[in-house]
Amino acid sequence: MAGAASAQAPNPIDVIPDAMPFNMPYGAPIQLAEAKTLIAAVEAETKRRGWAMNIAVVDTGGHLVAFDRMDGAQTASVEIAQHKARVSAGFRRETKAFEQGVNGGNYGQLSLDDVIASRGGFPLIRGGQLVGAIGCSGGTSSQDEAVCRVGAALIK
Repeated sequence: MAGAASAQAPNPIDVIPDAMPFNMPYGAPIQLAEAKTLIAAVEAETKRRGWAMNIAVVDTGGHLVAFDRMDGAQTASVEIAQHKARVSAGFRRETKAFEQGVNGGNYGQLSLDDVIASRGGFPLIRGGQLVGAIGCSGGTSSQDEAVCRVGAALIK
């Protein structure tokens, strides 16, 4: 029995990485004008698809810079869009990483404060530095991710 247990692959959460994952420095926070540009791009993509979303942009500290609730977007998703953006900024990664972790059995992530394990939150990275994050909610997790990615891609 002991031989069978030792032949199993190691648990991925027990592997110690050589470098810190998601270790990017914070840069100057995104400004309102640029946040509005990102929101407009996401809103255009959302309208093209015939959906309605809530879209939030936060600064490096997770503080709301701009928000848009499209006509017809579900009200429950107002807070969810902001939550996704906050988590993405605070943890410096896509919220999809938490979804993948939980789906892969890393339930310990759910014990972290302010985590949301759902797609649709993206860090905004310019020149290797985090300048904020964007979060979208109102559709399925994959719909939120698809339209939110459009805004995140505008940051160079």
